[in-house]
Amino acid sequence: MEEKLKNIKLYLFSIFGSLFIFSSISANAVEIEYWQYEYGARVEAIDKLIANFQSANPDITIKHTYFPYADYRKKVAIAVAAGDGPDLVQLYYGWLNDYRDTGLIQPLPKDVFSHDDIESNFFKMVSAMKADGDYWGLPTAVRSLALFYNNDLLKEAGLSGPPETLDDMVNYAKKLTKRDGSGNLIQEGMAFDGGIGQTHHFFREVLVRHFGGKPFSDDGQKVTYNDAAGAKALKYLTDFEKTHKTTQNGFMNRGQDAFAAGKVGLYIDGSFRISKFKKAEGLNFSISELPGHNGTRYNFSSFWANALSSKAEGAKKDAAAKFLKYLTSDEAMQIWLDTVGELPAKPSVALVDENKQHPLYGPFIRGLDYATATTFVSEKPQRQSIVDAYDMVVLQDVSPEDALAKVVKKEQELFDDFFGN
Repeated sequence: MEEKLKNIKLYLFSIFGSLFIFSSISANAVEIEYWQYEYGARVEAIDKLIANFQSANPDITIKHTYFPYADYRKKVAIAVAAGDGPDLVQLYYGWLNDYRDTGLIQPLPKDVFSHDDIESNFFKMVSAMKADGDYWGLPTAVRSLALFYNNDLLKEAGLSGPPETLDDMVNYAKKLTKRDGSGNLIQEGMAFDGGIGQTHHFFREVLVRHFGGKPFSDDGQKVTYNDAAGAKALKYLTDFEKTHKTTQNGFMNRGQDAFAAGKVGLYIDGSFRISKFKKAEGLNFSISELPGHNGTRYNFSSFWANALSSKAEGAKKDAAAKFLKYLTSDEAMQIWLDTVGELPAKPSVALVDENKQHPLYGPFIRGLDYATATTFVSEKPQRQSIVDAYDMVVLQDVSPEDALAKVVKKEQELFDDFFGN
Protein backbone atom coordinates (compact mmCIF):
# COMPACT_ATOMS: atom_id res chain seq x y z
CA MET A 1 0.00 0.00 0.00
CA GLU A 2 2.81 2.41 0.93
CA GLU A 3 4.53 1.73 -2.39
CA LYS A 4 1.24 2.33 -4.21
CA LEU A 5 0.74 5.70 -2.48
CA LYS A 6 4.29 6.66 -3.36
CA ASN A 7 3.65 5.92 -7.03
CA ILE A 8 0.42 7.93 -6.97
CA LYS A 9 2.27 10.90 -5.46
CA LEU A 10 4.97 10.69 -8.13
CA TYR A 11 2.32 10.51 -10.84
CA LEU A 12 0.44 13.52 -9.46
CA PHE A 13 3.70 15.43 -9.07
CA SER A 14 4.61 14.78 -12.70
CA ILE A 15 1.20 15.97 -13.87
CA PHE A 16 1.21 19.13 -11.75
CA GLY A 17 4.84 19.76 -12.62
CA SER A 18 4.01 19.59 -16.32
CA LEU A 19 1.04 21.86 -15.80
CA PHE A 20 3.24 24.32 -13.93
CA ILE A 21 5.81 24.35 -16.72
CA PHE A 22 3.06 24.70 -19.33
CA SER A 23 1.38 27.52 -17.42
CA SER A 24 4.74 29.27 -17.05
CA ILE A 25 5.32 29.07 -20.80
CA SER A 26 1.75 30.20 -21.49
CA ALA A 27 2.12 33.17 -19.16
CA ASN A 28 5.24 34.30 -21.01
CA ALA A 29 4.12 33.24 -24.48
CA VAL A 30 4.17 35.83 -27.24
CA GLU A 31 3.21 35.73 -30.92
CA ILE A 32 4.93 37.92 -33.50
CA GLU A 33 4.41 38.37 -37.22
CA TYR A 34 7.10 38.14 -39.89
CA TRP A 35 6.33 39.56 -43.35
CA GLN A 36 8.15 39.17 -46.65
CA TYR A 37 7.30 39.14 -50.35
CA GLU A 38 6.26 35.87 -51.95
CA TYR A 39 9.06 33.91 -53.61
CA GLY A 40 8.96 30.12 -53.32
CA ALA A 41 12.49 29.46 -52.09
CA ARG A 42 12.37 32.39 -49.62
CA VAL A 43 9.09 31.18 -48.15
CA GLU A 44 10.57 27.70 -47.75
CA ALA A 45 13.72 29.09 -46.09
CA ILE A 46 11.84 31.22 -43.57
CA ASP A 47 9.58 28.31 -42.68
CA LYS A 48 12.67 26.19 -41.94
CA LEU A 49 14.21 28.94 -39.81
CA ILE A 50 10.97 29.53 -37.92
CA ALA A 51 10.73 25.81 -37.10
CA ASN A 52 14.32 25.79 -35.79
CA PHE A 53 13.80 28.94 -33.74
CA GLN A 54 10.47 27.88 -32.23
CA SER A 55 11.94 24.53 -31.23
CA ALA A 56 14.57 26.36 -29.18
CA ASN A 57 12.14 29.06 -28.01
CA PRO A 58 8.77 27.38 -27.27
CA ASP A 59 7.41 30.56 -25.67
CA ILE A 60 7.62 32.46 -28.99
CA THR A 61 5.27 31.76 -31.90
CA ILE A 62 5.97 33.31 -35.29
CA LYS A 63 3.24 33.89 -37.85
CA HIS A 64 4.75 33.97 -41.34
CA THR A 65 2.87 36.12 -43.88
CA TYR A 66 3.86 36.85 -47.48
CA PHE A 67 2.39 38.75 -50.42
CA PRO A 68 3.02 39.03 -54.17
CA TYR A 69 5.94 41.37 -54.84
CA ALA A 70 3.76 43.92 -56.64
CA ASP A 71 1.54 44.37 -53.56
CA TYR A 72 4.13 44.00 -50.84
CA ARG A 73 5.23 47.58 -50.10
CA LYS A 74 1.66 48.88 -50.11
CA LYS A 75 0.50 46.12 -47.75
CA VAL A 76 3.30 46.90 -45.28
CA ALA A 77 2.67 50.65 -45.34
CA ILE A 78 -1.08 50.34 -44.77
CA ALA A 79 -0.79 47.70 -42.02
CA VAL A 80 1.95 49.35 -39.97
CA ALA A 81 0.33 52.79 -40.25
CA ALA A 82 -2.82 51.25 -38.80
CA GLY A 83 -0.89 49.69 -35.90
CA ASP A 84 -1.35 46.25 -37.41
CA GLY A 85 0.75 43.87 -39.50
CA PRO A 86 4.34 42.72 -38.99
CA ASP A 87 6.64 43.02 -36.01
CA LEU A 88 9.59 42.00 -38.14
CA VAL A 89 9.53 43.03 -41.78
CA GLN A 90 11.73 42.34 -44.78
CA LEU A 91 12.69 45.30 -46.96
CA TYR A 92 15.02 45.94 -49.88
CA TYR A 93 17.97 47.99 -48.66
CA GLY A 94 17.24 50.64 -51.29
CA TRP A 95 13.92 51.35 -49.54
CA LEU A 96 15.54 52.35 -46.25
CA ASN A 97 14.97 56.09 -46.52
CA ASP A 98 11.36 55.61 -47.62
CA TYR A 99 10.65 53.30 -44.67
CA ARG A 100 12.37 55.62 -42.20
CA ASP A 101 10.70 58.77 -43.50
CA THR A 102 7.25 57.23 -43.25
CA GLY A 103 7.88 55.82 -39.76
CA LEU A 104 7.46 52.17 -40.73
CA ILE A 105 10.57 50.88 -38.94
CA GLN A 106 12.60 51.61 -35.81
CA PRO A 107 16.34 51.44 -35.04
CA LEU A 108 17.80 48.13 -33.92
CA PRO A 109 18.43 47.99 -30.15
CA LYS A 110 22.16 48.47 -29.52
CA ASP A 111 22.17 46.11 -26.54
CA VAL A 112 21.24 43.25 -28.90
CA PHE A 113 23.00 44.41 -32.08
CA SER A 114 26.16 46.28 -31.14
CA HIS A 115 27.72 48.39 -33.86
CA ASP A 116 31.14 46.85 -33.19
CA ASP A 117 29.72 43.38 -33.74
CA ILE A 118 27.96 44.37 -36.96
CA GLU A 119 30.97 46.18 -38.39
CA SER A 120 33.36 43.37 -37.47
CA ASN A 121 31.32 40.42 -38.65
CA PHE A 122 29.25 41.50 -41.67
CA PHE A 123 30.29 42.48 -45.19
CA LYS A 124 30.89 46.23 -45.42
CA MET A 125 27.93 46.75 -47.75
CA VAL A 126 25.65 46.27 -44.72
CA SER A 127 26.59 49.82 -43.70
CA ALA A 128 23.94 50.90 -46.23
CA MET A 129 21.44 50.15 -43.44
CA LYS A 130 23.04 52.72 -41.13
CA ALA A 131 21.55 56.22 -40.93
CA ASP A 132 21.61 58.96 -38.30
CA GLY A 133 23.95 56.90 -36.14
CA ASP A 134 21.68 53.84 -36.00
CA TYR A 135 21.37 50.54 -37.84
CA TRP A 136 17.80 50.03 -39.06
CA GLY A 137 18.02 46.44 -40.26
CA LEU A 138 20.32 43.53 -41.06
CA PRO A 139 20.34 40.92 -43.82
CA THR A 140 20.53 37.16 -43.68
CA ALA A 141 21.94 37.15 -47.19
CA VAL A 142 23.49 39.48 -49.75
CA ARG A 143 23.58 39.45 -53.53
CA SER A 144 26.04 40.05 -56.32
CA LEU A 145 25.88 39.54 -60.08
CA ALA A 146 27.37 36.85 -62.29
CA LEU A 147 27.11 35.65 -65.89
CA PHE A 148 24.87 32.69 -66.67
CA TYR A 149 25.69 30.92 -69.95
CA ASN A 150 24.07 28.08 -71.88
CA ASN A 151 26.69 25.36 -72.40
CA ASP A 152 24.87 23.69 -75.29
CA LEU A 153 24.41 26.92 -77.24
CA LEU A 154 28.05 27.91 -76.71
CA LYS A 155 29.22 24.51 -77.94
CA GLU A 156 26.95 24.74 -80.98
CA ALA A 157 28.45 28.16 -81.80
CA GLY A 158 32.00 26.80 -81.49
CA LEU A 159 32.70 28.69 -78.25
CA SER A 160 34.57 27.22 -75.31
CA GLY A 161 34.07 28.58 -71.80
CA PRO A 162 32.59 31.96 -70.85
CA PRO A 163 33.69 35.39 -72.17
CA GLU A 164 36.47 36.90 -70.07
CA THR A 165 36.19 40.55 -71.14
CA LEU A 166 33.51 43.04 -72.19
CA ASP A 167 34.77 42.82 -75.78
CA ASP A 168 34.56 39.02 -75.63
CA MET A 169 30.98 39.31 -74.44
CA VAL A 170 30.03 41.30 -77.54
CA ASN A 171 31.70 38.78 -79.85
CA TYR A 172 30.05 35.85 -78.06
CA ALA A 173 26.65 37.54 -78.26
CA LYS A 174 26.97 38.01 -82.03
CA LYS A 175 27.88 34.35 -82.58
CA LEU A 176 25.07 33.14 -80.33
CA THR A 177 22.27 35.17 -81.97
CA LYS A 178 19.87 33.44 -84.37
CA ARG A 179 17.16 34.78 -86.67
CA ASP A 180 14.69 33.04 -88.94
CA GLY A 181 14.39 33.50 -92.71
CA SER A 182 12.29 36.63 -92.21
CA GLY A 183 14.84 38.19 -89.90
CA ASN A 184 12.86 37.58 -86.71
CA LEU A 185 14.88 36.96 -83.58
CA ILE A 186 14.57 33.32 -82.44
CA GLN A 187 17.59 33.14 -80.10
CA GLU A 188 19.19 35.96 -78.17
CA GLY A 189 22.95 36.08 -77.89
CA MET A 190 22.75 38.31 -74.82
CA ALA A 191 19.62 39.04 -72.79
CA PHE A 192 18.88 41.90 -70.42
CA ASP A 193 15.98 42.54 -68.09
CA GLY A 194 14.86 46.13 -67.71
CA GLY A 195 12.30 47.21 -65.14
CA ILE A 196 12.84 45.21 -61.96
CA GLY A 197 15.74 43.22 -63.44
CA GLN A 198 19.43 43.73 -62.80
CA THR A 199 20.31 45.78 -65.91
CA HIS A 200 20.29 49.15 -64.16
CA HIS A 201 22.69 47.81 -61.51
CA PHE A 202 24.99 46.37 -64.18
CA PHE A 203 25.07 49.74 -65.92
CA ARG A 204 25.61 51.88 -62.83
CA GLU A 205 28.04 49.90 -60.71
CA VAL A 206 29.83 47.82 -63.35
CA LEU A 207 29.89 49.48 -66.77
CA VAL A 208 30.25 53.09 -65.60
CA ARG A 209 33.22 52.11 -63.42
CA HIS A 210 34.78 50.01 -66.20
CA PHE A 211 34.77 53.03 -68.49
CA GLY A 212 36.48 55.22 -65.90
CA GLY A 213 33.61 56.90 -64.06
CA LYS A 214 31.68 56.72 -60.81
CA PRO A 215 27.90 56.68 -60.48
CA PHE A 216 27.86 59.10 -57.53
CA SER A 217 30.13 61.56 -55.75
CA ASP A 218 32.13 60.40 -52.74
CA ASP A 219 29.74 62.13 -50.33
CA GLY A 220 26.79 60.42 -52.05
CA GLN A 221 24.96 63.68 -52.78
CA LYS A 222 25.65 64.12 -56.49
CA VAL A 223 24.74 61.94 -59.47
CA THR A 224 27.88 61.77 -61.59
CA TYR A 225 27.31 59.17 -64.33
CA ASN A 226 26.28 61.79 -66.93
CA ASP A 227 29.89 62.20 -68.13
CA ALA A 228 32.00 60.66 -70.91
CA ALA A 229 32.36 57.41 -68.96
CA GLY A 230 28.62 57.15 -68.46
CA ALA A 231 27.97 57.81 -72.14
CA LYS A 232 30.41 55.05 -73.14
CA ALA A 233 28.76 52.70 -70.65
CA LEU A 234 25.27 53.42 -71.96
CA LYS A 235 26.44 53.04 -75.56
CA TYR A 236 28.02 49.69 -74.74
CA LEU A 237 24.78 48.51 -73.13
CA THR A 238 22.36 49.77 -75.77
CA ASP A 239 24.53 48.62 -78.68
CA PHE A 240 23.58 45.00 -77.95
CA GLU A 241 20.06 45.84 -79.09
CA LYS A 242 20.50 48.88 -81.33
CA THR A 243 23.70 48.06 -83.24
CA HIS A 244 24.67 44.42 -82.76
CA LYS A 245 21.04 43.22 -82.85
CA THR A 246 21.83 40.44 -80.37
CA THR A 247 18.95 41.14 -77.99
CA GLN A 248 15.44 42.52 -78.08
CA ASN A 249 13.68 43.99 -75.07
CA GLY A 250 10.56 41.93 -74.40
CA PHE A 251 11.75 38.84 -76.30
CA MET A 252 9.84 35.91 -74.73
CA ASN A 253 8.61 38.33 -72.04
CA ARG A 254 11.80 38.62 -69.96
CA GLY A 255 15.46 37.66 -70.28
CA GLN A 256 15.18 35.20 -67.40
CA ASP A 257 12.24 33.44 -69.08
CA ALA A 258 14.05 33.21 -72.40
CA PHE A 259 17.17 31.84 -70.71
CA ALA A 260 15.12 29.25 -68.81
CA ALA A 261 13.60 28.19 -72.16
CA GLY A 262 17.05 27.64 -73.66
CA LYS A 263 16.74 30.56 -76.06
CA VAL A 264 19.54 32.79 -74.68
CA GLY A 265 23.30 32.32 -74.74
CA LEU A 266 24.38 34.86 -72.08
CA TYR A 267 22.43 36.41 -69.23
CA ILE A 268 23.40 38.48 -66.17
CA ASP A 269 21.49 38.01 -62.91
CA GLY A 270 21.79 37.26 -59.21
CA SER A 271 22.28 33.96 -57.42
CA PHE A 272 18.60 33.91 -56.44
CA ARG A 273 17.87 32.92 -60.05
CA ILE A 274 19.75 29.63 -59.72
CA SER A 275 16.77 27.74 -58.30
CA LYS A 276 14.58 28.74 -61.27
CA PHE A 277 17.15 27.68 -63.84
CA LYS A 278 17.89 24.38 -62.06
CA LYS A 279 14.19 23.52 -62.40
CA ALA A 280 14.11 24.34 -66.14
CA GLU A 281 13.85 21.06 -68.04
CA GLY A 282 16.81 20.33 -70.29
CA LEU A 283 18.66 23.57 -69.46
CA ASN A 284 22.43 22.92 -69.36
CA PHE A 285 23.96 26.06 -67.87
CA SER A 286 27.05 27.23 -66.05
CA ILE A 287 27.97 30.43 -64.21
CA SER A 288 31.08 32.61 -64.28
CA GLU A 289 32.21 35.87 -62.72
CA LEU A 290 31.27 38.98 -64.70
CA PRO A 291 33.64 39.74 -67.57
CA GLY A 292 36.44 42.20 -66.82
CA HIS A 293 37.79 45.12 -68.80
CA ASN A 294 41.36 46.42 -69.05
CA GLY A 295 42.45 44.09 -66.28
CA THR A 296 39.82 45.16 -63.74
CA ARG A 297 36.60 43.66 -62.40
CA TYR A 298 33.58 45.36 -60.85
CA ASN A 299 30.33 44.05 -59.46
CA PHE A 300 27.14 45.24 -57.83
CA SER A 301 25.94 44.04 -54.43
CA SER A 302 22.55 44.36 -52.78
CA PHE A 303 20.45 42.71 -50.12
CA TRP A 304 17.08 42.40 -48.43
CA ALA A 305 17.22 43.35 -44.76
CA ASN A 306 15.08 42.39 -41.80
CA ALA A 307 13.89 45.31 -39.67
CA LEU A 308 11.79 45.86 -36.56
CA SER A 309 8.56 47.59 -37.50
CA SER A 310 7.49 50.64 -35.51
CA LYS A 311 4.51 48.56 -34.37
CA ALA A 312 6.72 46.18 -32.34
CA GLU A 313 6.75 47.15 -28.67
CA GLY A 314 7.43 45.52 -25.30
CA ALA A 315 7.52 41.73 -25.31
CA LYS A 316 6.83 41.59 -29.06
CA LYS A 317 9.80 43.83 -29.77
CA ASP A 318 12.04 41.65 -27.58
CA ALA A 319 10.82 38.49 -29.31
CA ALA A 320 11.24 40.02 -32.77
CA ALA A 321 14.79 41.13 -31.92
CA LYS A 322 15.57 37.62 -30.67
CA PHE A 323 14.30 36.08 -33.91
CA LEU A 324 16.29 38.63 -35.92
CA LYS A 325 19.39 37.61 -33.95
CA TYR A 326 18.82 34.04 -35.12
CA LEU A 327 18.12 35.13 -38.72
CA THR A 328 21.57 36.74 -38.78
CA SER A 329 23.39 33.77 -37.27
CA ASP A 330 25.92 31.65 -39.17
CA GLU A 331 23.54 28.68 -39.09
CA ALA A 332 20.66 30.66 -40.62
CA MET A 333 22.89 32.07 -43.36
CA GLN A 334 24.06 28.63 -44.48
CA ILE A 335 20.47 27.35 -44.53
CA TRP A 336 19.48 30.39 -46.62
CA LEU A 337 22.32 29.77 -49.09
CA ASP A 338 21.39 26.09 -49.47
CA THR A 339 17.66 26.84 -49.83
CA VAL A 340 17.47 30.16 -51.70
CA GLY A 341 20.90 30.50 -53.28
CA GLU A 342 21.53 33.99 -51.89
CA LEU A 343 24.94 34.60 -50.36
CA PRO A 344 25.72 34.69 -46.62
CA ALA A 345 26.00 38.25 -45.26
CA LYS A 346 29.04 37.33 -43.17
CA PRO A 347 32.50 36.53 -44.58
CA SER A 348 32.83 33.81 -41.92
CA VAL A 349 30.13 31.83 -43.72
CA ALA A 350 30.48 33.02 -47.32
CA LEU A 351 34.24 32.78 -47.71
CA VAL A 352 34.79 29.19 -46.63
CA ASP A 353 36.43 27.16 -49.41
CA GLU A 354 33.39 24.93 -49.93
CA ASN A 355 31.25 27.95 -50.80
CA LYS A 356 33.89 29.95 -52.71
CA GLN A 357 34.62 27.01 -55.01
CA HIS A 358 31.02 25.91 -55.45
CA PRO A 359 30.31 25.66 -59.22
CA LEU A 360 27.08 27.68 -58.91
CA TYR A 361 27.47 29.95 -55.86
CA GLY A 362 31.25 30.41 -56.13
CA PRO A 363 31.30 33.07 -58.90
CA PHE A 364 28.83 35.23 -56.94
CA ILE A 365 30.74 34.83 -53.68
CA ARG A 366 34.08 35.67 -55.31
CA GLY A 367 32.41 38.71 -56.87
CA LEU A 368 31.69 40.15 -53.43
CA ASP A 369 35.38 41.06 -53.13
CA TYR A 370 34.99 43.80 -55.75
CA ALA A 371 31.29 44.66 -55.42
CA THR A 372 29.69 47.99 -54.48
CA ALA A 373 26.21 48.55 -53.05
CA THR A 374 24.53 51.65 -54.43
CA THR A 375 23.18 53.84 -51.64
CA PHE A 376 19.77 54.79 -52.96
CA VAL A 377 17.89 57.92 -51.99
CA SER A 378 14.74 56.42 -53.52
CA GLU A 379 15.27 53.12 -55.32
CA LYS A 380 12.26 52.97 -57.63
CA PRO A 381 12.66 56.32 -59.47
CA GLN A 382 16.45 55.85 -59.61
CA ARG A 383 15.95 52.46 -61.25
CA GLN A 384 13.52 54.07 -63.69
CA SER A 385 16.19 56.61 -64.67
CA ILE A 386 18.30 53.90 -66.32
CA VAL A 387 15.28 52.24 -67.92
CA ASP A 388 14.26 55.60 -69.42
CA ALA A 389 17.77 56.38 -70.65
CA TYR A 390 18.00 52.96 -72.33
CA ASP A 391 14.63 53.39 -74.03
CA MET A 392 15.50 56.90 -75.24
CA VAL A 393 18.61 55.61 -76.99
CA VAL A 394 17.10 52.42 -78.45
CA LEU A 395 13.54 53.52 -79.22
CA GLN A 396 13.89 57.27 -79.85
CA ASP A 397 17.42 57.43 -81.32
CA VAL A 398 18.52 59.93 -78.65
CA SER A 399 22.30 60.08 -78.12
CA PRO A 400 23.64 58.48 -74.92
CA GLU A 401 24.92 61.89 -73.80
CA ASP A 402 21.53 63.59 -74.21
CA ALA A 403 19.64 60.69 -72.66
CA LEU A 404 21.83 60.76 -69.55
CA ALA A 405 21.61 64.54 -69.28
CA LYS A 406 17.81 64.28 -69.09
CA VAL A 407 17.53 61.46 -66.57
CA VAL A 408 20.37 62.67 -64.34
CA LYS A 409 18.80 66.13 -64.07
CA LYS A 410 15.64 64.50 -62.76
CA GLU A 411 17.52 62.11 -60.49
CA GLN A 412 19.61 64.94 -59.03
CA GLU A 413 16.41 66.72 -58.04
CA LEU A 414 15.59 63.68 -55.86
CA PHE A 415 19.00 63.99 -54.20
CA ASP A 416 18.70 67.73 -53.67
CA ASP A 417 15.28 67.34 -52.13
CA PHE A 418 16.48 64.56 -49.83
CA PHE A 419 19.67 66.27 -48.69
CA GLY A 420 18.12 69.73 -48.58
CA ASN A 421 20.51 71.20 -51.14
